[in-house]
Amino acid sequence: MTLLHLSLSLFSCLFLVLAPTYVASSHVSDPELVVQEVNQQINASRRNLGVLSCGTGNPIDDCWRCDPKWEKNRQRLADCAIGFGKHAIGGRDGKIYVVTDPSDKDAVNPKPGTLRHAVIQEEPLWIIFARDMVIKLKEELIMNSFKTIDGRGANVHIAGGACITVQYVTNIIIHGINIHDCKKRGNAYVRDSPSHYGWRTASDGDAVSIFGGSHVWVDHCSLSNCADGLVDVIHGSTAITISNNYLTHHNKVMLLGHSDSYTRDKNMQVTIAFNHFGEGLVQRMPRCRHGYFHVVNNDYTHWRMYAIGGSAAPTINSQGNRFLAPNDKAFKEVTKYEDAPQSKWKNWNWRSEGDLFLNGAFFTPSGGRASSRYAKASSLSARPSSLVASVTGNAGALSCKKGSRC
Repeated sequence: MTLLHLSLSLFSCLFLVLAPTYVASSHVSDPELVVQEVNQQINASRRNLGVLSCGTGNPIDDCWRCDPKWEKNRQRLADCAIGFGKHAIGGRDGKIYVVTDPSDKDAVNPKPGTLRHAVIQEEPLWIIFARDMVIKLKEELIMNSFKTIDGRGANVHIAGGACITVQYVTNIIIHGINIHDCKKRGNAYVRDSPSHYGWRTASDGDAVSIFGGSHVWVDHCSLSNCADGLVDVIHGSTAITISNNYLTHHNKVMLLGHSDSYTRDKNMQVTIAFNHFGEGLVQRMPRCRHGYFHVVNNDYTHWRMYAIGGSAAPTINSQGNRFLAPNDKAFKEVTKYEDAPQSKWKNWNWRSEGDLFLNGAFFTPSGGRASSRYAKASSLSARPSSLVASVTGNAGALSCKKGSRC
């Protein structure tokens, strides 16, 4: 073994040891203060509706979409996140990298100009696309820290192959991409940095898999029909915001928490805001374990089994969502308490505040007394029937034209 290889091996081992500790440091000691801040931002955007002619009441969109020069100010988007993932800056402080080649022929030696070549670099990068393209990934796209994938201005699809993995890295933004028909891949070598590649076992086939990641924001993506989950957040990941996405045609939509026995996920904190859970969905919107989950101003128009579920005593704070139940009388309940008898789950903390229930939908709350901070965090005064339609009406990948408002 050469000195170079020895150094790289030692670095890799050190990284694997330190990574979970670094992720845990992103945990917020009082999550209800973050919830309160989100509600204040939503209400501020509502108050500005009469001032901003293009405003929607969605504080993320109102932060940047009114700017006709968005294409020249792309990195301003990084300052628009809310919730637990609000500090995800992605490649804000780096150069623009333009993807010109949709191919992915070699996962170990990616060609310059490809998406894979862009995401593995060590330095911060804001990655954009030269034109419309469909990218069929040969193996998982393993991202390095401080990267933004920004699909605005092009119609970009990652489809028909492997999809995106965010593993033990930080500060990732994925925006404006169509991700669908993701397949299981693996048992192959894949490069994850300019200086390292390694053997990958079989992947699950998620659209976006976040494994031990922190400060991650997935915004305005269209997600559907993948082999496993659309967004899975596991293994101690935290500081996550999932917003403005359009999710359709899938069974197990969103898993937040690896397993009931994996207690590191007690530090998991996720904001789920302004998403449209649409046609063809079955369950897990999301399915939560251990952590704290703020589900706010989402539109649930389809589910076949249930919308929000969980096990291992997660805290679920549901605010200002619109739930339209299916016609089947057996599946009107929004919630599903899993892997525990009522004698246990009745003490979990699942709350509904300001939600709108249609076609017989109902939410079964749990928990006894709420803390004064929780009560304050649950003070959302939105009118769901009017607000949710406006803040989720443009969920999914946007069609942005250069030189005009997006």
